[in-house]
Amino acid sequence: MIISLIAAIDINGGIGKDGQLPWHLRADLQRFKLITMGHYLIMGRKTFESIGKPLPGRKMIIVTRNKSYHPDNCLVVNSIELAIDLAERNLETEVFIIGGGEVFKQSMVLADKIYLTSVNTDANADVFFPQIDLIKWELIDCEEIPQDEQNEYASEFSIFIRTKK
Repeated sequence: MIISLIAAIDINGGIGKDGQLPWHLRADLQRFKLITMGHYLIMGRKTFESIGKPLPGRKMIIVTRNKSYHPDNCLVVNSIELAIDLAERNLETEVFIIGGGEVFKQSMVLADKIYLTSVNTDANADVFFPQIDLIKWELIDCEEIPQDEQNEYASEFSIFIRTKK
């Protein structure tokens, strides 16, 4: 099973501000839906609460230490390793870790692939994606997305694969 991180970051590596995405990029949301449809998504509780509901066509696994947290139509575990194991036992081929900052930080060493949208703005974020060690990762695809009426900032979509553990 492939373990993938998928995120959008600003020029400083920021991924969130005040519990929300700090931008609205239609192209990025469409790409996220296309890539993750039919797969398991692993996220922390705060990320799930920022989304507000299970995403259609995907299985949501929430990682939290809160044993009484059980949102409808979601699976809940208390570690990233248990979340990955749960997806693998259900014959998942590629699981997607979607945040937040602490979950990304803990998952970076486990990941095989990173889908990254780099947004051309400083969002004054308060949550950050971990630094990508380019000695361990190879850029295999990159596409520029211009700013337009549906994408408030220009961005660049990249895919990295791990070359070294």
